[in-house]
Amino acid sequence: MAKTATEARRPDATAGTDAIYRSLFDSFNPDSGGRISPLEVLSRLERSGLRPDDPRIADALAGLAGAGGGTRQISFAQFKALAQHTSSLIRRAVEGNLAVPDFAALTADITRMYDELLPVRSGAVADYIPQLKRVDPDQLAITVCTVDGQRFSVGDAATAFCLQSVSKTVSYCLALDEHGTEAVHQHMGREPSGQSFNELALNPKGLPHNPMVNAGAIMTTSLIRPEEDIADRFDLVAATWRRLAGGRRPGFNNAVYLSERQTADRNFALGYSMQERGAFRPGTDLLQTLEFFFQGCSIEVDAQMLATAAASLANAGVCPMTEDPVFTPGTVQSCLSLMSSCGMYDFSGEFAFTIGLPAKSGVSGALMLVIPGLMGICVWSPRLDEHGNSVRGIEFCRKLVAEYNVHVFDSLVTGRGRTAKRDPRRKRNQTQTEAVVALTWAASQGDLNEVRALIATGVEPGTADYDCRTPLHLAAAEGQLDVVRYLLAAGASPHPVDRWGGTPLSDAEGNGHTKISALLRQHAEEVGPFPHHSDKREAAAV
Repeated sequence: MAKTATEARRPDATAGTDAIYRSLFDSFNPDSGGRISPLEVLSRLERSGLRPDDPRIADALAGLAGAGGGTRQISFAQFKALAQHTSSLIRRAVEGNLAVPDFAALTADITRMYDELLPVRSGAVADYIPQLKRVDPDQLAITVCTVDGQRFSVGDAATAFCLQSVSKTVSYCLALDEHGTEAVHQHMGREPSGQSFNELALNPKGLPHNPMVNAGAIMTTSLIRPEEDIADRFDLVAATWRRLAGGRRPGFNNAVYLSERQTADRNFALGYSMQERGAFRPGTDLLQTLEFFFQGCSIEVDAQMLATAAASLANAGVCPMTEDPVFTPGTVQSCLSLMSSCGMYDFSGEFAFTIGLPAKSGVSGALMLVIPGLMGICVWSPRLDEHGNSVRGIEFCRKLVAEYNVHVFDSLVTGRGRTAKRDPRRKRNQTQTEAVVALTWAASQGDLNEVRALIATGVEPGTADYDCRTPLHLAAAEGQLDVVRYLLAAGASPHPVDRWGGTPLSDAEGNGHTKISALLRQHAEEVGPFPHHSDKREAAAV
């Protein structure tokens, strides 16, 4: 049947989709027969950080192999069928638009940091639990998982270790999801204790200081499905860790569990102290609660699993590997807030100051680091410092924030002599020209949030376009007072000269923006005089 005039003018959605897939297909350099190598597709995805065992793409990737497991070339139709399984993910991977665009550079830096950490031998393994004392102290693993499921591991990443205090994060989240924030915090506080994690101390109300110390973790454990049998309660906790880790089943170290029970006098004392003060919910079985707490600490994972769990928290509770919403965003927000202030034992304040990221450590040597909206990282190394934190884990965090723009407050200081730090979110092929255009446009429109974001990625606040016009020129000309104020505070010169000899001050005065003119004059007096006209002409000529 012939098409009507209306149908003839209607865009062909299928053709548009095919054009997108064709563009991706052509990026693999088809041969003379119009086919591409499946090995090149696999290699490109792996370079972007997507592994063949990724449950989102594993079935589709299996289809790349030819009959009998061969690797024959594939056609456009076969490639399209592959890409349609998870079109957004594969497309973003091929285009370099995943959470960390230049994943290869990040992994190279992490490998270098790993090599630098290997000679570090300070600290000692935990000895108050006999089974932990027997662990090889020289093991080291570093694993990364982004919110898009890009993964990388180096070292002893497949070696299992007990969660210990890292288990407190999930116990707290389970209690929050079950009862809500207000109900949970009727039984515990939200303040750092300022004391050791197992100190025999409660707050003035007779409650644990927070859920990240032992007393608080015993309390959150008591709130998880209290009406159910302890075996079912443990199954829930183990299943939750499995969901957070992308479907991999955690283990259980019975020897560590028995050691925990035999050396638990202080934890029993904490439990009885809270029971005496009436801190628990009515009807709580204290002995069963303590058993449950010891069991949670004895769950075993490896660094790859813990990094994926950390990425699930970074992704607002949704596991990147399975897209399973394990926890609600509100629960994760509360958990990360307390990890930021209380997650690193009595080193938490110093860690928040120097590292500026939510984290939780355990005496097994595990350190779970969360970079919200970007990635989760696990560092496992059994040697501990005097606070009970992994020595190499802390040192890795120092190295990471020294080189990468990931501290929660880095965006406030980027552009003030701190531009050497790199932003892992920035695309490798993002040109300086694109960055300049984006920043000058945002400045002219008064989009302060975008200006902040671009400067946070490392774009110089005083950068200029082909006409030597800076963001400050544009903001001053358009009367964007807040942007002008921010650019000056970020280190932009108050008197750059464009190719016609104009300055931000002359732009502001010419357009009648008196407040901006006054601000620019005031700032110029603090940093130095305006250039003379001869200097302006010379700068414009350059």
